[in-house]
Amino acid sequence: MKIAVVGATGMVGEVMLKVLAERNFPVTELLLVASERSVGKKLTFKNKEYTVIGLADAVAAKPQIAIFSAGGDTSLQWAPKFAEAGTTVVDNSSAWRMDPTKKLIVPEINAHELTKDDKIIANPNCSTIQMVLALSQLHKKYKMKRVVVSTYQSVSGTGVKAVKQLENEIAGIEGEMAYPYPISRNVLPHCDTFLENGYTKEEMKLAREPQKIFNDKTFSVTATAVRVPTSGGHSEAVNVQFENDFDLADVRQIISDTPGVVLQDNTATNSYPMPMFAHDKDEVFVGRLRRDESQPNTLNMWIVADNLRKGAATNAIQIGEYLIANNLV
Repeated sequence: MKIAVVGATGMVGEVMLKVLAERNFPVTELLLVASERSVGKKLTFKNKEYTVIGLADAVAAKPQIAIFSAGGDTSLQWAPKFAEAGTTVVDNSSAWRMDPTKKLIVPEINAHELTKDDKIIANPNCSTIQMVLALSQLHKKYKMKRVVVSTYQSVSGTGVKAVKQLENEIAGIEGEMAYPYPISRNVLPHCDTFLENGYTKEEMKLAREPQKIFNDKTFSVTATAVRVPTSGGHSEAVNVQFENDFDLADVRQIISDTPGVVLQDNTATNSYPMPMFAHDKDEVFVGRLRRDESQPNTLNMWIVADNLRKGAATNAIQIGEYLIANNLV
């Protein structure tokens, strides 16, 4: 199995290599791919050194799977070229997510929709993945009507420059700014760019992507996305109104039984999800379950995940695992 990792020198690319090694992904030949300025760099995978190659060389090598985390512009330009060469692309950018001809996949929810004809497969937004996975089985049983989500997103979601800004500010060093304001001792109600409707791109991803993943437009999502001064892990306060009433004991059992989800919900022992618990883990953690006493059939919950793993690298690699296991590549 010849695998290409496009964007191998980036923050998510590094995590992809780590996750590929941890999960013993069946790689027989590995192509590490990046932009021209990184070509020739050396990277290590499973104690073996690899030289980074360019995109044109990677297309010519015809890998079976190319996992992209190189930004939307690169994906728009190069994913079709890989696809034309017979490669199946799993893309981590927002470039293809809402394209009606491309599938948006969280393996535990909708991988069964994939076929051999799907040559460009979209990986959802990190905040979307953890939310839909936590809600997937509850939606099946109680049917979601409306979701209100407020996110608490770490600086790693922005990239290396933002992580460095936070570290510099904590250390009292003046440096390059990824954000328009300081992030240390501050929160920014500003993830991604603002749109004409007053929402940010990140907020609209949270509004639109779940409907596509569930193939269901009967529920709506509204979001406020906030950047917080943590280095890794995204958190979400979610208020979900269902069509049908629920029993909290049943809700806890359903969440416990959802693949890829861990219930951490015991207020007596201060057990609840936090980014420090989710760090370097592939699961989505759910807690603070309680009935919304202000309106019927409504649940409050708190959801945390490592945004670089399940929110990006791990989800993409799980898609690759599904493709191989089901002979789709």
